[in-house]
Amino acid sequence: MDPLTLALMVGIITIVVLFSGISVASGLLIVATGFLLVFDGARSLQSLPDLFFAELNSFALLSIPMFIIMGASIASTRAGADLYEALERWLTRVPGGLVISNLGACALFAAMSGSSPATCAAIGKMGIPEMRKRGYPDGVAAGSIAAGGTLGILIPPSVTMIVYGIATESSIGRLFLAGVLPGVLLVVLFMAWSIYATWRSGDARVLASSNYTWKQKFEILPKVLPFLFIILGVLYAMYGGIATPSETAAVGALLCIVIAVLIYRLWHPRDLWVVLRDSTRESVMILFIIGAAGVFSYMLSSLFITQSIAEWIGTLDVNRWVLMAMINLFLLVAGFFLPPVAVILMAAPILLPVITTAGFDPIWFAVILTINMEIGLISPPVGLNLYVINGIAPDISLKTILLGSLPYVACMVLAIVLLCLFPGIATWLPDYVMGPKI
Repeated sequence: MDPLTLALMVGIITIVVLFSGISVASGLLIVATGFLLVFDGARSLQSLPDLFFAELNSFALLSIPMFIIMGASIASTRAGADLYEALERWLTRVPGGLVISNLGACALFAAMSGSSPATCAAIGKMGIPEMRKRGYPDGVAAGSIAAGGTLGILIPPSVTMIVYGIATESSIGRLFLAGVLPGVLLVVLFMAWSIYATWRSGDARVLASSNYTWKQKFEILPKVLPFLFIILGVLYAMYGGIATPSETAAVGALLCIVIAVLIYRLWHPRDLWVVLRDSTRESVMILFIIGAAGVFSYMLSSLFITQSIAEWIGTLDVNRWVLMAMINLFLLVAGFFLPPVAVILMAAPILLPVITTAGFDPIWFAVILTINMEIGLISPPVGLNLYVINGIAPDISLKTILLGSLPYVACMVLAIVLLCLFPGIATWLPDYVMGPKI
């Protein structure tokens, strides 16, 4: 059978299997095993266990459970509420300062936890009721938190970037650095829209500010600064050549647990057990997907599907930016239905040779891909963050949350356009810190 026809069959069957409700990892294994059995025979299945475990035989993968523990220990405390309160006290005199405080808290909490749903839950539980009480429109209150939560997969340390680095054999350090300035850009765009939407509402309660004394502003800082020092310490250790990403993640996880115990009194064994249990569950899920995706990639390569698609795209007589627009559309649609980790592991083997042949930087492309995945987190039908927000504020309809999120989706699309026009936004910092890529 023609490899391109076979690729179409694989795509359709994979979508059907994943939409059946089966787990992503199990679905990928079923599809890969089925096609190898039919087109390569039973003997081709002998190497699958070795392929699965070989995909997990990487020291870099240790950073995934460590960063997840780091985020879980923070998410189980009042760190999010303290971040929100600290920024609200310092930014209270800025027009629309409360929504800016929430976005700033989302950015900082996302950097510490790396989890979009955890960021939405931690900041939204306090931020949304407070914004609504102050007169902010429901759409702005809910949409800003839903969008701010997506920053967790872009701002380092990011599990999504680690997965991309492993899937494409790219430097995880460069990927982390590449996400810094685009993350700041998104925060600025989100804040700009929020200020405009607040000003446009014209509500006097929204534009009014609370008064806090200098004592009240400074007394909250001791609870927040330790976590910020951990972030800076993790980044310094990683880029200063002191430790590898996995070693740095382990130290960061230990320090976060220590701070959670000392500052937030998280010393009951039951509370610590919940942190470790939830972290183990999420880590195993991600690692299972990585192993299954390795088998799936082997099937694509063994049946010459990956090579044929890359060759076919290479023969298309289109401008490379038209090609990039098509890839963005594909990623956007995939992100509507699948989690970011699954999309990266499925698409990377196919797209990497295509983008490198077209002359695009894989590190720059990682940022583009991640922002597309962010859009998927606040877009139906999956739109995980939308449902998290709806769970926090059930009296705000999903329609209102979605409509409130759409302007932030536009901000993300604008960020992608700016990154295409000025790729240095993503590549300058990695090249400056680690030197130009050879």
